[in-house]
Amino acid sequence: MARLFGLGGRGNGSSDEATKERKSPGERLSEGMNKFQGSQFATSIFRPGSIFRKGYTDSPRNRSYVVMNSVLYHLHPVKVKRHAVKVSYTLCLGGLSFFLFIILTVTGIFLMFFYRPAAANAWGDIKGLQTAVTFGLLVRNMHRWAAHLMVLSVFLHMARVFYHGAYKPPREFNWVIGVILLLLTLLLSFTGYLLPWDQLALWAVTVGTNMMGYTPVFGSQVQFVLIGGATISSATLLRWYVLHVLMFPFVIVIFMAVHFWRVRKDGGISGPL
Repeated sequence: MARLFGLGGRGNGSSDEATKERKSPGERLSEGMNKFQGSQFATSIFRPGSIFRKGYTDSPRNRSYVVMNSVLYHLHPVKVKRHAVKVSYTLCLGGLSFFLFIILTVTGIFLMFFYRPAAANAWGDIKGLQTAVTFGLLVRNMHRWAAHLMVLSVFLHMARVFYHGAYKPPREFNWVIGVILLLLTLLLSFTGYLLPWDQLALWAVTVGTNMMGYTPVFGSQVQFVLIGGATISSATLLRWYVLHVLMFPFVIVIFMAVHFWRVRKDGGISGPL
């Protein structure tokens, strides 16, 4: 009998293994999707009701919740905590950073009317802007000082979030977005620093591209793309100008929209939950 029971036990085990092996690719995909939806990575990025995270049953009311939790359909939540909109002693450093970005956008558009991204014209256009254009010196200084202040305010905002522990779950995904925004802010400041194309700009782009050239595996390719050739030339200025006025602002606007949406959804940034 013991042998019979033993054989039966082994038989059941082998049948269970066979059942697992007989699972269709669709069932395996469904199991993998369920594991992903329950992971910390998914819960930190996707809101409840998303197709990538379970949270709501399929009903007309819960479908509206899904729409309200989507950044594309509804930027602000239905309900906001009182402390999330209160002006605190930090003077709303995130809001100040966004305000400075708006100033940079408006003044930058003004400066684009009088600037040509060519090595033969860049420095002369900057001098003409300061001496021959009405309010040109004022607008250029507003743009320059707003860039410095934005770097400072973003850094202080990150420090405040860190020391208050506001990066902890469920805000860890928004903390990563904030780090990316800090890097984009520094890149915007650095690319704008090169546009006058004076001696400071030439040495800055030389040092910066040489540092990128030491990146493992693809460093030389990145350096070649950023310089626009084997040596620094007018093509280098044009590429950094496009990065400064088009690519980086476009990317930073997208990340800011996601950042503001998650700040609202996570109940503000006044401290840990």
